[in-house]
Amino acid sequence: MNKFWQIVSPVMLFVCFLFCTVSLSAEEISPFRVGVLYWSMNIPGQVAMRAGLEARAEQLNENASASESRGLDLIWRVAGDGEEGILNQIRQMNELIDLKVDLLIVQPTDNVALSEALQRANQANIPVVTYDQYISSGKLAAYRTSDNYQAGWLNGEFIASLYAASRIVRLILVDYPHVSSTVERLNGFLDALSKAGVNYQILQTYQAVEPISGKLVATRILNDFPQPGSVDVVFTVNDGGGVIIAEELFKAGRTEILHATIDGDPKSVNNIKEGRITVIDSAQFCGPLGEEAIQASYDILCGKKVPYHALIPVFPITRETLSQYPGWAGPIPKTITKSWESLNGEWSGNLSVVKE
Repeated sequence: MNKFWQIVSPVMLFVCFLFCTVSLSAEEISPFRVGVLYWSMNIPGQVAMRAGLEARAEQLNENASASESRGLDLIWRVAGDGEEGILNQIRQMNELIDLKVDLLIVQPTDNVALSEALQRANQANIPVVTYDQYISSGKLAAYRTSDNYQAGWLNGEFIASLYAASRIVRLILVDYPHVSSTVERLNGFLDALSKAGVNYQILQTYQAVEPISGKLVATRILNDFPQPGSVDVVFTVNDGGGVIIAEELFKAGRTEILHATIDGDPKSVNNIKEGRITVIDSAQFCGPLGEEAIQASYDILCGKKVPYHALIPVFPITRETLSQYPGWAGPIPKTITKSWESLNGEWSGNLSVVKE
């Protein structure tokens, strides 16, 4: 009997060792399960961000396959627009936490609404990376966004260059106070006007961030200010609502109004090119923003240290700078030449690290 176990025991140990090694190897090369929460597929800039994110994920998977290391399995959800979209995203985030994903990437529909879900992810030790905007009241592993304050500032300094200091510029603001990015854009715009010494009067403020609300706002502007010459500038915090507003004002013959906006939607860029109301659009590099979000997430999963908060520059598109603009997908230029008086130096295409 002892002889039997002397022979069998080493064999069993060897088999067990092989089994454990194979299991460990399978575990090591199995992909990281990453939950991705997108906001809207009706806002073209956000669609471009998603395209950049998923293209980089595919590239990372190809590299992982070649090196026999762990890749990425994206489990994605789309929230949708408006109040319903906010509620959808709360449910979706909790759903992915319940699935015990390895990491969450979130493009928040609302800064505050996801706070409880973020805290729940923190308790479950699931890292959360946000892009485009952040989530309040919880711990983020990383945060990537366009330089939204810069976007508003570039709009403001360009508009300021078009008016004499003695002129009172009559403004309509189209904002969206639910997310940090649009709040920062509005602050940058007004701060630049003030820095330039522009006297301005805010005639009315409306809310729009996508085409349906944008069209409603356009109708309201035309009804509230029917007299030509009663409005100088309409500033919109994004092209999701801004493009349709520019189109409706142009169709109504209100070509005396100047439109300043943000995002870089191709339709808006074409409006600048054709001289249809829009005079400046601070364009996000949407593709590179999505790429930065997934790259930071993958580095975190691989145990690498990444900057906590970093900003991607935005590009001020005017008729004068149009030839220097490479489009949403990039690549990001190193520098550009402004044709107007700059309030804060020359433009740089470098990533800006806000917090390590």
